[in-house]
Amino acid sequence: MVRLVRLADASTLPLWRRPISLLFLMAFAMPIAFSVWLALLNNFVVEAANFDGADIGLLHAIREIPGFLAVGVILVIMFVREQVLALSSLILLGVTTALTAHFPQLQGILILTFLSSVGFHYYETVNQSLQLQWLPKDRAPQTLGWLMAAGSIATFLVYFVIMILWEPLGLTYNIVYMVGGGITVSIALFAMFAYPQFEAPHPQLKAFILRRRYWLYYALQFMSGARRQIFMVFAGFMMVEKFGFQVHELTALYLINLMVNIVVAPLLGRIVATYGERKALVFEYAGLVVVFLSYGGVYFLGWGIFVAAALYVIDHIFFGLALALKTYFQKIADPGDIAPTAAVAFTINHIAAVGLPVPLGLLWLVSPASVFFLAAGMAATSLMLALLIPRHPAPGYETRFARGLPAPAE
Repeated sequence: MVRLVRLADASTLPLWRRPISLLFLMAFAMPIAFSVWLALLNNFVVEAANFDGADIGLLHAIREIPGFLAVGVILVIMFVREQVLALSSLILLGVTTALTAHFPQLQGILILTFLSSVGFHYYETVNQSLQLQWLPKDRAPQTLGWLMAAGSIATFLVYFVIMILWEPLGLTYNIVYMVGGGITVSIALFAMFAYPQFEAPHPQLKAFILRRRYWLYYALQFMSGARRQIFMVFAGFMMVEKFGFQVHELTALYLINLMVNIVVAPLLGRIVATYGERKALVFEYAGLVVVFLSYGGVYFLGWGIFVAAALYVIDHIFFGLALALKTYFQKIADPGDIAPTAAVAFTINHIAAVGLPVPLGLLWLVSPASVFFLAAGMAATSLMLALLIPRHPAPGYETRFARGLPAPAE
């Protein structure tokens, strides 16, 4: 029989069985499968299926459809507890990652990408909900920073192993995909049986909600999805297409990136806690405007491989400040709104992510620099929106326009 433990009573459990430990375990498990998939993706699709820019755009459009449908989490949690759904989604992600190299044709790659994306996006949706329910507001920014660092450590280990063993052991795509996916599945199965079910103090609404007072959070999520998609799809693809990066070379770049983020991520949480969400997000978006314009300069001004690689690392550092968007919502949300709003926000985040990759893939064939200039414009729009966040957001004070107004009972 499943054991239920109230969150308030979880402190009586051994440290390794507490909610925070489960969050760290899941934060470590997910990047193993996902990072294996991502590290090998650009080389795998080019070598196995002769992908071009249009094909990679199509693949990422397919990959983002489950994110667009993340609102379906609301239906699932009517019958399945969020904790169980998170771990089941990890298992799906791990299994589909393990099978990736068995289907090296366009159709097979697209189908497995879709299924693995269901696991990834449903996990991310529920995981965000659990984080905001289980973490106290006063410690959430710092803890989220440490959770990011845990994910970076897992990713670091994946990239390091690929980099040092790919050529000496003659590793194949199939071997690496099978091992990476299998480890994630094993950890998720362990967590499913080793941990009790934690009961948060505030029951979550199991219905679709779209509250007017959350409009700024929704807008920032939308712009984040559009901007992030350009980076996810085209920054790594540029390294392979323009500079001819091999698997171990691209993995080395990822490895450098992870080393920086392991150190920086906890500091980002401290920055958000000290300076507030508005200043953190303004700094992030201003930095991203410069980074995306500089990506365009790689093409227009002929900047070399070292500039492109440095921009890639700086890009990731700025994206780490996105944890401020989570804590902003935690501060303005009704406690029962967290799970359904996380699902709605993921869907909003992925509206642009589903629609952009294919047309941007076609634009890439004509002018890669224009894709990055468009991303700079999106970052500038996010910057304008971030200026509307109050210094101390709270229910009824969600934007700087709402000073002194009570939270509506909508």
